[in-house]
Amino acid sequence: MGYEKRLVGSANKIKNFFDRFPKVYNVYIVCSISTISGMMFGVDISSISAFIGTDQYRRYFNNPGSAIQGFITSSMALGSFFGSLATSFVSEPLGRRISLVICSFFWVVGAAIQSSAQNRAQLIIGRLISGIGVGIGSTVAPVYGSELAPRKVRGFVGGLFQFCVTLGILIMFYVSYGLHFINGVASFRIAWGFQIIFGLALFLGVFFLPESPRWLAKHGFWDECESVVSKIQAKGNTEDPDVRIEIAEIKEQILVDEKADTITYATLFNRRYRFRTVTAIFAQIWQQLTGMNVMMYYIVYIFQMAGYTGNTNLVASSIQYVLNTVLTIPALFLLDKIGRRPVLMVGALLMMIFQFAVAGILGTYSEPVSSVGGDDTIRIRIPDSNKSAARGVIAMCYLFVCSFASTWGVGIWLYCSEVWGDNAIRQRGASLSTAANWIFNFAIGMYTPSSFKNITWKTYCIYATFCACMFFHVMFFFPETKGKRLEEIAQIWDEHIPAWGDRFLAARVYCCRREKTWLVKCKLNMLRMPIEVMVSTRFPAANSVDDMPRLCRVLMIYV
Repeated sequence: MGYEKRLVGSANKIKNFFDRFPKVYNVYIVCSISTISGMMFGVDISSISAFIGTDQYRRYFNNPGSAIQGFITSSMALGSFFGSLATSFVSEPLGRRISLVICSFFWVVGAAIQSSAQNRAQLIIGRLISGIGVGIGSTVAPVYGSELAPRKVRGFVGGLFQFCVTLGILIMFYVSYGLHFINGVASFRIAWGFQIIFGLALFLGVFFLPESPRWLAKHGFWDECESVVSKIQAKGNTEDPDVRIEIAEIKEQILVDEKADTITYATLFNRRYRFRTVTAIFAQIWQQLTGMNVMMYYIVYIFQMAGYTGNTNLVASSIQYVLNTVLTIPALFLLDKIGRRPVLMVGALLMMIFQFAVAGILGTYSEPVSSVGGDDTIRIRIPDSNKSAARGVIAMCYLFVCSFASTWGVGIWLYCSEVWGDNAIRQRGASLSTAANWIFNFAIGMYTPSSFKNITWKTYCIYATFCACMFFHVMFFFPETKGKRLEEIAQIWDEHIPAWGDRFLAARVYCCRREKTWLVKCKLNMLRMPIEVMVSTRFPAANSVDDMPRLCRVLMIYV
């Protein structure tokens, strides 16, 4: 807390500077701007995957072997790991907006270094620096969106981050595909320089964003907090019942947070928070262990195993990027309609099936080879005489991408931004869980080329087994967060409600004042069928939410 108090003056100056500019209060536009950081993540993935198999890239960087190429590819994830851990030291004391500005700065600098790279070392340094920016953005943007969005559309808004990731992958892959026809180093230099545009777009857009209402409340700017919530949720109507309920819950949570001890990373593992911490960390780890980034980073290698080379390989690879983007769109709606848990469990099962299918086809029909196109990372290949098996591998890869994009791709970034509940730990918790995502991203990027070289098709069996494990983990330990305010989610953890707790009868009463009447909003959950009732009653002795007994403000009954 001392660290944050020392930065109060700086935080106020930064806030006042941003407040000079006009603001946008449409939640979809606001979150579309903040999730440009997701596009950066996607752009980086395809900017390297599109070139690792080209002659221009391999000649200029002296034909990097599997270990070196693994480190080049995963160096961005290593930078993102450190960027994620550092985020809370900026975002908590200084605000979400300045964090996004810092994100764009690191991205632009890193992209410039990559574009001018003269050797492997400079390329790695550039990717590390860009990765720091991506780590900050991937931590702040989902949290910022969850803090702004009304609960009824939080799934859609939270999913915008992953949609922007997929859109960035798609845009950059086709840019890189067009540029790979250019002979010489200009092909990848132009592509990597093109990345700067996304950093500049985020930098300029941040000036038109409102600050997070929960950050404003935590730092004592209550009038502005109420103003932002009302403009986002009710077009400026501060007397709207949902606005009053939201403000009351934020205030209650802030009062609890003020009495709590100083929040550190160690706090996340104390008795109160450890279960949600482990859940969020494993959610991010499981997303990496689905094997999706194997498809994203090394799809060129996979299609070489299936017998596709040259331009045909790149065209076939591009189809999965289109599918990844398009199938993300229905997920934006599914998560708010069906819920987080069912979507994640179905996705895990489908991905397991398709991974085992890829392994089975490659294991049955491929033949050992010493290398493909001079690259000894690829040690198996389906012969040209068996085109049906090759098409089967491609089809299973496409179906795997579709199942990931419509479930775990969107679901985990959303889930990990809201599962913390408590305002006090949300940003630090998101930093830690996102860092777990990035360190496993780094490990997978390092491990995959060697895995392809040494155990070939069995690589897919490993990821399929992970998918089976994550299905059971979600079933037994991931509570549903759909339709709940962030403060409600904190109650789930505090009351130790089991992950399948929707089968219990739960009632919660919210009260807010309108003129001389208290509006009491009661939400019942029974057998996953929500019922909301609004009733009006009078509490003449109470002039504010604080004057009411806690039992009236928040009532939780379990049967």
